Amino acid sequence: MAPTPAQFTIDADGPIAVQLRRNARAKRLTLRVSQHDGAVTLTLPPRASLDEALRFAQSRAEWIRRHLPMGGPRRVMIGDSLPLRGTAHVITAGTGRGVRAEGGALIVPGAASLGPRLAAYLKVQARDDISRAADHYARLARRPITRLTLRDTRSRWGSCTSDGALMFSWRLVMAPPPVLHYVAAHEVAHLLHMDHSPAFWAEVARLFPDHASARQWLRQHGSHLQRIDFTAPE
Repeated sequence: MAPTPAQFTIDADGPIAVQLRRNARAKRLTLRVSQHDGAVTLTLPPRASLDEALRFAQSRAEWIRRHLPMGGPRRVMIGDSLPLRGTAHVITAGTGRGVRAEGGALIVPGAASLGPRLAAYLKVQARDDISRAADHYARLARRPITRLTLRDTRSRWGSCTSDGALMFSWRLVMAPPPVLHYVAAHEVAHLLHMDHSPAFWAEVARLFPDHASARQWLRQHGSHLQRIDFTAPE
């Protein structure tokens, strides 16, 4: 039997390294996600093949992503910096009727319900940006989108159903625009290939050639966006 490599990488809307450990006493394939450092370990029985391990880990990609530690939440406050389309904006108290971006600041009239008001503003911006991006790539792919929804998801940045419905995390509007476009292209590519086969990645590359750097950005910085807490203080 060929030696087992130390690790391999799976895709869960972003690359995740999986450490491999062969155990003579193991009866089945098992996955463990460390809550200390996020390390993902796959334990293999003696006779399990690498191909079997790869298939097993990829089939559990969503579970792995959901169980990765995200660190403590960071509640938004006046004076904090909050990214919008990849650019830091200072949260500033101001006057007027609604939240607005102006001169490198996110101006929020009044101090009440700061988090929910900022989240509502970001959702409006996200719907505009994501809708335009998804429509653009759907035209390139020549596939219709039957429905587009935004959610505050923690396990994935987007998803696609077999009937053509796309879902995206509204937090993507805080990322640089190329990252949002990559996720839009990724989910549109699923309209043609409901898997992560070579044909799927070829379509992603056709729709959005620079997808590797965007995936890397999400891997390095996505958890920071997820930790931002927009709930109102109790």
